[in-house]
Amino acid sequence: MKTLQLIPYLTFNGNCREAMAFYRDCLGGDLQIQSFADTPAVADQIPAEAQQGVMHAILKSGDLVLMASDSGMGKVTNGNSVSLSLDCPSAEEIATLFAKLSEGGTVTMALADTFWGATFGMFTDRYGMSWMLNYDKEPATQSTDNHAVAAH
Repeated sequence: MKTLQLIPYLTFNGNCREAMAFYRDCLGGDLQIQSFADTPAVADQIPAEAQQGVMHAILKSGDLVLMASDSGMGKVTNGNSVSLSLDCPSAEEIATLFAKLSEGGTVTMALADTFWGATFGMFTDRYGMSWMLNYDKEPATQSTDNHAVAAH
């Protein structure tokens, strides 16, 4: 059975590709990068100058998983540059965790079905921490590298 997995998600001001290549060089592993322009579902929401920015990157090295993107929309500052991404094992668990963790906080994207075949939502909790929750509805062959960040 799949278990709950916590993954750091970094957000950059346009230099995500360079940063993730650096982390790959330091940590080893496989790096996959998808630009905003390569994703028709969000490409029309991103300014032209940000189209070649990174919509989603994932670095996997053994058990290490690091995900990232360029903001695409707004300036990233210390405090909003790191999110906690929970990869949930079931529809029930994502709904329960989303309700509990977001209570007293600010929901920035309600739980909804996404173009990448998952249920996904984002919020800032009552302590100011940014969270992204994802539940991949596809069989186990789909993994966390199918995350995307609709608000970035």
